[in-house]
Amino acid sequence: MRSTIRHEVLVIGSGAAGLSLALRLAEAGTQVAVLSKAGLTEGSTLYAQGGISAVLAGDDTVESHVQDTLNAGAGLCEERTVRFTVENGPASIHWLINQGVPFTQAGPEDGGFPFHLTREGGHSHRRVIHAADSTGHAVETTLESLARKHPNVHLYEHHIAVDLITGTKLGLSQNRCLGAYVFDIKAGHVQTLAARAVVLATGGANQAYLYSSNPHAASGDGIAMAWRAGCRVANMEFMQFHPTCLFHPEARSFLITEAMRGEGAVLRLPDDDSKPGERFMHRFDPRAELAPRDIVARAIDHEIKRLGRDFVYLDISHKPADFVISHFPNIYRRCMALGLDITRVPLPVVPAAHYTCGGVMTDLDGRTDVPGLYAVGETAYTGLHGANRMASNSLLECLVFAAAAANHILQHAPDRESWPDLPPWDESRVTDSDEEVVVSHNWLELRRFMWDYVGIVRTDKRLQRAKHRIDLLRGEIHDYYENFRVSADLIELRNLALVSDLIIRSALLRRESRGLHFNLNHPEMLPNPVNTVLSPQA
Repeated sequence: MRSTIRHEVLVIGSGAAGLSLALRLAEAGTQVAVLSKAGLTEGSTLYAQGGISAVLAGDDTVESHVQDTLNAGAGLCEERTVRFTVENGPASIHWLINQGVPFTQAGPEDGGFPFHLTREGGHSHRRVIHAADSTGHAVETTLESLARKHPNVHLYEHHIAVDLITGTKLGLSQNRCLGAYVFDIKAGHVQTLAARAVVLATGGANQAYLYSSNPHAASGDGIAMAWRAGCRVANMEFMQFHPTCLFHPEARSFLITEAMRGEGAVLRLPDDDSKPGERFMHRFDPRAELAPRDIVARAIDHEIKRLGRDFVYLDISHKPADFVISHFPNIYRRCMALGLDITRVPLPVVPAAHYTCGGVMTDLDGRTDVPGLYAVGETAYTGLHGANRMASNSLLECLVFAAAAANHILQHAPDRESWPDLPPWDESRVTDSDEEVVVSHNWLELRRFMWDYVGIVRTDKRLQRAKHRIDLLRGEIHDYYENFRVSADLIELRNLALVSDLIIRSALLRRESRGLHFNLNHPEMLPNPVNTVLSPQA
């Protein structure tokens, strides 16, 4: 029998939200465990290209950033949350600068601020601080280096959480999150980790779709575990599709940052001989290429289907080559390796599932419905994004709410003496599986029907078909989970199927088109916007 491992705080997830929270706690003397399904950096943060939005320039204002965010959110942003996030944004950026993140330095034309600021879709000012075109990589590797060196941070790489341990599950009178069962992927066994507080920072659920810009780890683990623990979720129907993922057989998940459109790239139709033709975004929105992502993704989807083509073109070749290479060096190098010179030719692009705007409901301290359980980053629904996330607000949310949750944990986590004994993981009634093909088959089936029926454009009939399929699939997965020992693939599939069900149920409840949710049977917005809230107790 394996003994319980105890840490003061357990952070599940190692992106910008998880690592920044862990480092803040560690600096205050707290012993923190950080779980990562793969290597420490292998999550969505590493691949974020664009940047982090914050009011940093002298001609920008908090009010302007707030209004831009509210406009993008299509009536569903919580203004209190938006204002809280924007007001705390500059402090979070300065914290990153102090940690050593190498943001791009400003040039003489940048008005005196020491770092270059760019502009992205939905923003009325240049307020996006970045590290060339690989901001996520710069942030993640900097935080990783600090976490590896900090004596108060204990790393569990190649570990995946199976489920949370709560007072209710143990039959205690007080419901509280007490820890988690964690599968050691390399060793092949489940460990019991106890903690005074548990933080979910596992990212989104974009691997529910056949085409996704996210790494394999984005399987909705935190959202699914929180739901099973008794937490409400909100606005799961709002799945953001990044408009411009490179269409290439050797780079299916490679994003072309929105900052490229911010710096003058234009979208063009393919003409009959697969060369770039006319621009089209002005027909969908007066902001053209700088319209919010949902409008751009839907426009591209419309044109692809109308023309029967596989992609449209993103063209920045009209800009000076030195300008393009200096602003987008990593995209330039990656595309050159694929035989595409972005200074000379346009890039074929398609939309791909990119960001989960809904999630586990939290307050401004990152607290969920279950005491002792916090959610930060893409896992959480804070009210910042509403019906559509504005570009570069996601990393901002990670940092601001990681700081808020860390502060609350430091002030309110219970004493060590209050920890109860936790039972070990019970696998006495399961056997090793001899049918692993069931997992891979169900995974592919799930992602395909989610793409076909619950994608950028939806209908009631498609959603009902998806609901029927997910009910059957979840039944099969439950039977498999009950009878065989867990594996990383099975844990992810179980979580992804649950989160897909939450997405479908939320989409069926929204009888309008708003933000990222577009239903051909309900094309208009209702006059009074409301959140879609699902409760496990309902």
